[in-house]
Amino acid sequence: MVEHLIIFCKAPRPGFVKTRLAATVGPETACRHYHYLADIVFRQLQAMEQVELRFTPDDAAAEVAVWKKRPSWRLTPQGSGGLGERLNAAFDDCFRMGAERVVVIGTDTPELSESDVREAFLALRQEDVVVGPSEDGGYWLIGLTDPHPELFDAQDWGTDRVCQETLMRAQARGLQTRLLRLLPDIDTEEDWNRFRQRQVAWRTP
Repeated sequence: MVEHLIIFCKAPRPGFVKTRLAATVGPETACRHYHYLADIVFRQLQAMEQVELRFTPDDAAAEVAVWKKRPSWRLTPQGSGGLGERLNAAFDDCFRMGAERVVVIGTDTPELSESDVREAFLALRQEDVVVGPSEDGGYWLIGLTDPHPELFDAQDWGTDRVCQETLMRAQARGLQTRLLRLLPDIDTEEDWNRFRQRQVAWRTP
């Protein structure tokens, strides 16, 4: 388990997922959209081994088990705390089990591919931190070769400065970083509509 991929996911429950999207399309529709996006992400990565689904809330194992694509994939609750605490715990657990390169993604970026994740692992053979920036100023992927809780502590999650702040923190500590390609997250109705328009364009000869 030298390389380990963690996918943060949520139980597909109306009112619990995609709250910004739900504000305009309603919780039931937002939940269907979330399930659709997550399905795409998991299908894109189904050939990979040593994948861990970190789910929330902690009683949601049965609901997320549908996304367990291979026998080597495992389900683990995210535990308590804010996002930074849960990310830090995920990295800590993997490094304690002997992983040398750990990558975490979410389910909000359906246009990521297996090659993106493999590129991240390849970059971590030379760099300390790899980040996949998202168009909203956050990031869709972060990978580390050692625990670095300072990258997550007291982070102002949900703002357009998360990626920039993370890179500044890494630089301040002398960590070598690599950026992957810029990708869109799907958080709002506008994001969803643009994504569906791109899907139509991809299918058009």
